Formats: sequence, C-alpha cells, structure tokens
Amino acid sequence: MTAPDLDGFWAALDAVPVADDAEALYDVRTAEGRLRRANLSRYLSDVGTGADTLLVAEAPGWRGMTNTGVPFTSVRELGPTYQMPPEPTAPWEASSRVVHAALAGWNGPLPVAWAIFPHHPFVAPDRLTNRTPRPAEVRDGAPVALALIEALGASRVIAVGRKAQGALALAGIEAIAVRHPAQGGATQFTEQLAALNR
Repeated sequence: MTAPDLDGFWAALDAVPVADDAEALYDVRTAEGRLRRANLSRYLSDVGTGADTLLVAEAPGWRGMTNTGVPFTSVRELGPTYQMPPEPTAPWEASSRVVHAALAGWNGPLPVAWAIFPHHPFVAPDRLTNRTPRPAEVRDGAPVALALIEALGASRVIAVGRKAQGALALAGIEAIAVRHPAQGGATQFTEQLAALNR
C-alpha cells in the first residue's frame, strides 16, 4: 500500500487562522512547530496507509498533542521513531493513555486520530489550559478534517465525545459518537470503540 497524498491536507492546515488565544501547533517558523509537524507527518504516513476510519476529537489538549503533534498522544506514548519535545509541558495525558490502550487490540488498520480544530485553544493568557473552540474556529478547521478524510479515503468517522460530534455536524460531517475517555468515561469509551471494531 502507498502512503496517502497529504498535500491538500497540509495546505488546508496551514490556512487555518490562529486567534490570540490559540496556538498554531505546526508552524514551520518555530522549532516546536517543526518537531510537531515532523511527528504528525510520520504518524500519518505510518498509520494513514490503509486506514479507513478517522477518530476525531474536538481540539488538542495542552498535555498531549500540544507537546507531540500527534493526536491522542502524550510524551509517554510517543514511540522511539518520533522526535521527543525537549521541554514538554506535561509527561502524560489520561485520555491519550486510554485511547492507546483501547486501540491496542484493534483488528485491521488502526484508525487515524485528528482534531476538528487543529490549533490548541487556551484560556488566555495561560497556555497550560484548554478551552472549547468557538463555532467559527470549528468552521475554519473543518476543511482540514475533510482533506484528511479525502486523502485517506476514510469511509467512517468516529467522534470522540458529543462536542466533537456536534463540531463535525457543524462542518457537515456525519460521525458515530463514542464517549470521551476523560472525566470517568474511560470504560464506556473502550467498550464503545471495541463494539465498532467487530
């Protein structure tokens, strides 16, 4: 199998506006952005080849994707073929651990994870916080998810949480919703994801 053509995805990602209370994670003008972009590129090449399912969250969190550039992946789950951030803001993220554990027994190609809003929204001025992306930010991020769906040829989209499902619906993307693993949802998330893997 050949790796997906991601030119349209990268172009859509680079076109998403960044508000003052959001952080562009893949900005090639910064060392951190280049590291995240390299990690995301490797992830999409490795996992994206043959994937038919997209697992979509709402936005990157400050403990995980904001450090690594890889959705639902904190530094604890980052494999040896990825670049380690020199000064991560956190060593782990609970949701990342749950998602990786739930996908460990997945049959067939792994789903590709993504966020409907690709920048990190925070409560200004504290970057070590998360906030819900605004409807306009979701609309701005939707073309990126659509470009990824097209590049992968994904036939199924799974929304991680009702907020992600609502964000996808705003973007015109139909998705199956599973419980978000945070705030006591780990067991239900794992069970619902397993049911979709049968």
